[in-house]
Amino acid sequence: MIFDKLETQRNSKGTQVLALIDPDVKNDNIFPQIIDTVNKSNFDGLLVGGSRIVDDNFNKRLLFIKENTDLPIILFPGDSSQISDNAEAILFLSLLSGRNPKYLIEEQVISARRINDLNIEVIPTGYLLLKTEKKSAVELISNTTPLDMNNTNNVIDHCLAAQYMGNKLLFLECGSNSDSSVELSLLKQIKNKITIPLMVGGGIKNKEMALNLAEAGASYLVIGSLIEQTLDFNITLDINQSVRGLYVS
Repeated sequence: MIFDKLETQRNSKGTQVLALIDPDVKNDNIFPQIIDTVNKSNFDGLLVGGSRIVDDNFNKRLLFIKENTDLPIILFPGDSSQISDNAEAILFLSLLSGRNPKYLIEEQVISARRINDLNIEVIPTGYLLLKTEKKSAVELISNTTPLDMNNTNNVIDHCLAAQYMGNKLLFLECGSNSDSSVELSLLKQIKNKITIPLMVGGGIKNKEMALNLAEAGASYLVIGSLIEQTLDFNITLDINQSVRGLYVS
């Protein structure tokens, strides 16, 4: 099981770092370079998915990724159309920060039978969108309001609710291309309250930020935009090597 393996690695090697590839047409011209960068960066796993795929080539691009990497592939679906047996597992997301039923339960019901038929590993994941200075694609497409990080109690209440609903993982999302990530003081408080692993994505631009997030309590870090923007494995390799050995109890 992919998630069990990642958890075993985390317990022995420290915070894990996952790459995120957006399989959209906007990346077609640099797709081989993105995958090459990921493969040379010593990531622990690979998330594939995007807020919106504007054509019908999701599965074609996913197959290309599968054929060109040895990393475990985990779907990070923007909606029920982004499901395929060319991945080994799927984050079964519920956007708990918002109140739009489409992303709380409707997309999940639509996708459930297909996921069952494909027999891929399911990782129940509470997904919380946090407010930053920029509106994220997730915020716009889901038509939901992110949680204000200054309202600490409200954020923690959502995290606890996600845990009590039986999720195996909590994903704190600041949105791609954000200039900031989860506030460190908030992350520390969340870590002190919940017992399930914390995944943090959005706004991770450099090694210092990654180290700070890992030390504050992130079990998993997700890096996506930085890969697309730099296509420089030296940057991401440095980040990945730096956070290894940082253990979050």
